Amino acid sequence: MKKNDANFPSLLLKKGVIKEQFHLALKELILNGQLKSGTKLPSSRTLSEMMSISRNSVISGFDRLIDEGYLITKKGAGTYVSSIIPDEMIHIQTTAQHQRVDDKNIELNINPQMKLMSSIWDKSLPYSGQSRIFSIGIGCTDLFPHELWGRLLGRAWRQFRKQIGQLNEPLGFQPLRVAISDYVRTTRGLNCTEDQILIVNGTQQAINLAAQVLLQKGDEVWLDEPGYDGALGAFTAMGAKICPVISDKDGMDISYGIRRWPNAKMIFTSPSHQFPLGGTLSLSRRMALLDWAAENKTWVFEDDYNSEFRYTAPPIQALQGLDKQQRVIYAGTFSKMMFPEFRLGFLVIPSNLIESFKLAKYYADTRTSYLEQATLAMFIADGHYARHVRRVRKACYERKKIITEAIQQYLPNNFRIEPSDSGIHIVCWLPDILKEQDIIDKCRKIGLGAQPLSRYCQTNSAGHAILLGFAAHSPAEIVAGIQRLGQIIA
Repeated sequence: MKKNDANFPSLLLKKGVIKEQFHLALKELILNGQLKSGTKLPSSRTLSEMMSISRNSVISGFDRLIDEGYLITKKGAGTYVSSIIPDEMIHIQTTAQHQRVDDKNIELNINPQMKLMSSIWDKSLPYSGQSRIFSIGIGCTDLFPHELWGRLLGRAWRQFRKQIGQLNEPLGFQPLRVAISDYVRTTRGLNCTEDQILIVNGTQQAINLAAQVLLQKGDEVWLDEPGYDGALGAFTAMGAKICPVISDKDGMDISYGIRRWPNAKMIFTSPSHQFPLGGTLSLSRRMALLDWAAENKTWVFEDDYNSEFRYTAPPIQALQGLDKQQRVIYAGTFSKMMFPEFRLGFLVIPSNLIESFKLAKYYADTRTSYLEQATLAMFIADGHYARHVRRVRKACYERKKIITEAIQQYLPNNFRIEPSDSGIHIVCWLPDILKEQDIIDKCRKIGLGAQPLSRYCQTNSAGHAILLGFAAHSPAEIVAGIQRLGQIIA
């Protein structure tokens, strides 16, 4: 041992990878004070000889502790214990937190709308973040082509990595906007150009941007009753007055809305597949809605979250494609067709609103993730998305038939299902002798993610029903789940 290393404390290594154990042992000496701030460490060669371990293990430990802030190097002078230890800083911050006054005595002065939003959230909280069987809003995640997507992701990185880090367009990646505009014109009957496409982080951001751009506090907004609680929360946050408009098998009752709420500034509707009941807005109601919106200068937000999940009937042209007066803001999403965590969607914006939405998007989050946009552009342009849609649609049709047949077999007297040709969940109406919450409680006991219709209601007019998602499960899982539900209800 060299003279300047005589007082260096001993290092005892535990079992395991040597470089890992050396790192942990040296770090422990620093944290317990045996190695003081400013202490010079022996050289890596000296330590390796002292401990009879490879020099590479010592160098690896040094490098890691330097990265973590425990050690510093001085050129030509050696390696030293840092004067500011990261864990000491964390300890100081934690101690300071404990010295704060009681948070309950602090006057927050937050937006009063938060209390209303909290009541909406409280209704949805028991059903949020669940991945149980029959949870709604989830597509055929088991059919997503992960390997293909991984290859495209690598290709996008190689092709566009030089552009990452540049200040790109808030409207979104231009090749993706071109691919989307081409796709929706041919498959959904939209009337748009790439300049009208705004890439967003899912439908929820799309709704928030529309509310921010087009609404003021106190403005009236039509919302389906029952309807999407995400829209209810976004409009409530803006201080809008929510106007519940009843829906039936033909979708939102437009004449009812006009009679009850003639001063509405925005209409939120999902005409292709009303959420959550599943009705399709009839052509006569579509034309009545567009005529009334144009005459009264009212904006229509078309949430087309489910249009690709139609099984036997021909596709329905989007409301936006019928709009001659530029009153419709169209929102589409990819998360239902791909997977819930894929937070990419898009808006089709009337030409005279492009700059306003662009500004709102910029100040919301500047722009959407670049690499995912580039990969999705390839996925669509190369035809993979269209093939995936056909595959998923076929699988969903079969799974919908399976769950319907299973309910007829195991729950014939408990659930009534109305025929529907679209969607990835079904609505099961309950007889008077069964209570909605009782059924939900039974579902929870056996691990089923069913949801009550009441979650999406502002009034009590809709009746009692539960919602069952079926798209994310194999036929065997669907039958087994319904069989268990039938047994526990019986």
